[in-house]
Amino acid sequence: MDTTTALVQMADQPALDVVAEPLADAIRSAYSTAGSAGQSIKNAMHGVWLGHPLHPAFTDIPLGAWTTGLVLDAVAAVRDEPALEDAADMAIAVGLVGAAGAALTGLTDWSETSGRSRRTGLMHGLLNITATTLYAAAYFLRRGGSRATGQTCALAGYGVAIGAAWLGGDLVYDQRVGVTHADAEGPERFTAVAKSSDIKDGAMKHVEKGGADLLLARQDGTVCALAHACTHMGGPLSEGTLKKESVVCPWHASEFALADGEVLNGPATQNQPCFKVRERKGHIEIKEPM
Repeated sequence: MDTTTALVQMADQPALDVVAEPLADAIRSAYSTAGSAGQSIKNAMHGVWLGHPLHPAFTDIPLGAWTTGLVLDAVAAVRDEPALEDAADMAIAVGLVGAAGAALTGLTDWSETSGRSRRTGLMHGLLNITATTLYAAAYFLRRGGSRATGQTCALAGYGVAIGAAWLGGDLVYDQRVGVTHADAEGPERFTAVAKSSDIKDGAMKHVEKGGADLLLARQDGTVCALAHACTHMGGPLSEGTLKKESVVCPWHASEFALADGEVLNGPATQNQPCFKVRERKGHIEIKEPM
């Protein structure tokens, strides 16, 4: 059994749910208890303002800084230059700051996952905590004069961080956490997808027609058309809550504006594809996204 296979099997043990579920509930509760301010902070941590998850931007900081630290240590050993050792210490410190940001954003994103993704994410987080702890110990040992022991801790931490990074890649590229799940395919020309009478005012309906998977909603006489699957994790928007000028996903409460699909509240960070729509001769017609 290779290392990656072992990591996958370790990360998909149902026993992890005993820890994962209460922790995820506690994180969501902490944000919701803070009311509108908590929602704003949560949106910021998800990266709604950025248009994609914020967490990956932070993960580059510790890995890059800690790699720099290893290189500086190696060069310092060859050249016997204390200044390079001090630079390596600084690189480790920068990595620790970045790791804190990655932890906060990662926990926020992770709390809105489930099943295998939640278990994998928990293992990813535990490995990162281990790596960060080893690097924190390395920093203080090095600054206290125990450089050899500190370098050993740093090497161990780097190895653990690489394993955690691999699981992070599995979450994105295999399990599609943080990437859009909405289908933006639509006809190039206006195409009838439903009768006007099918959508009552103040109501919404799931429609599949001509390869398009749509949510149609009518408010104040105006029909809007969004992709049906939520960009966050593919939740069925037609089973969600229709609010004034917005729809809320039933799975993780992402909220999108009906008029243009803009994310109003996360965990979704990517806008919902919104189709051009018109009513003609008693039918609702749509074409490619705006």
